[in-house]
Amino acid sequence: MESVQAIKQRFEIIGNDVQLNRAIEKAIQVAPTDISVLVTGESGVGKESIPKIIHSLSHRKHAKYIAVNCGAIPEGTIDSELFGHEKGAFTGATTTRKGYFEVADGGTIFLDEVGELPLTTQVRLLRVLENGEFLKVGSSQTQKTNVRIVAATNVNMFEAIKKNRFREDLYYRLSTVEINLPPLRERLEDIHLLFRKFASDFSQKYKMPTIRLSDDAVQILQKYRWAGNIRQLRNVAEQVSVLESDRNISATTLHSYLPNGGNTNLPAVVNQEKKESDFSNEREILYKVLFDMKADLNDLKKLTLELMKNNDSEKVQEENEHLIQKIYGDHDDDAFEEAESTPSEILHLPNPTREREEVISPILPQDDKYHFAEEIEEEETLSLQDKEIELIKKSLERNRGKRKAAAAELGISERTLYRKIKQFDL
Repeated sequence: MESVQAIKQRFEIIGNDVQLNRAIEKAIQVAPTDISVLVTGESGVGKESIPKIIHSLSHRKHAKYIAVNCGAIPEGTIDSELFGHEKGAFTGATTTRKGYFEVADGGTIFLDEVGELPLTTQVRLLRVLENGEFLKVGSSQTQKTNVRIVAATNVNMFEAIKKNRFREDLYYRLSTVEINLPPLRERLEDIHLLFRKFASDFSQKYKMPTIRLSDDAVQILQKYRWAGNIRQLRNVAEQVSVLESDRNISATTLHSYLPNGGNTNLPAVVNQEKKESDFSNEREILYKVLFDMKADLNDLKKLTLELMKNNDSEKVQEENEHLIQKIYGDHDDDAFEEAESTPSEILHLPNPTREREEVISPILPQDDKYHFAEEIEEEETLSLQDKEIELIKKSLERNRGKRKAAAAELGISERTLYRKIKQFDL
């Protein structure tokens, strides 16, 4: 069995990071077997090197090795590419064609970006993993194949399974052994080594002196986040090698080649989840807010009417304590302290009947034959009431036996919820 260092030299892998060494060790150990391997890691970390190592150290090394980028093949033709098709199976199928699984019989297939496979193709792939059987597109004859599958993805597979974009049973068949490659930002000591390797390669390619980084530039290189990992580092090295006439690169010069000026303290959104029912939830919240506002408005109307009739705030406060508690909650004392400190003439309102006539008459004259505003208001009230009943029922179903939790979800007190249940006979 070859050593890790020998494998690195053979496949031109640069770096001495512990996580990288562990990934190569796992590849060496699993290579002599036929079990499926799933290589995970961010885009640009070099996942394509692992299946090459596995194939070259396996007993299949003299058979074919085929790498397939699943994300680059259109959904309508991927089944034909992987499993082949019969003549006349679809428009344009003028001849019978062998698929990759038939061509690579006895060898290894590397399925890159396997997380992008359509669900229908995932079912076919699962059958190949289980018993080595597959059907060509347009054929009813089962064929056998003996291939070793190594897959790779930069997709969070558990999130994809949760969103029904990837089959859970296929994931567990592919990930018999899972090898994870670390992102470049976690391999601090390897960043400068890789940059020097790329700079040397480009100096030979373009026949120019090799660029060198100052100490400050090396520090910037190591502190940068490298979202594109090794691929991004290689591109930066190539740009600097080609465009800079001064072969000694300072920190200021390197800054200009890094996105956002090399700023590493940018806010990042991690694991941002958006539920499919967000719009529905927002609509329910808006309805609930409207119901609460309507209820509070009715309570305030009642209190105002009591004040206008009695002109005695203390008496109104005593008789309507439950309404005050409902509207103002724990702040009712402060609110009424402010009310008591208000001059009495402000609380002494005009005759409510006269006030109402003055407000309504300019808008709705008494002799107007289309005076039906009250009927429209009643219809809207009934509609809102029905929606309120629906919301209460949903909350009670989600929180069976937990009335307190249901009340908290609706944004009302438990006592108010109990009153509404009695009111609507729920």
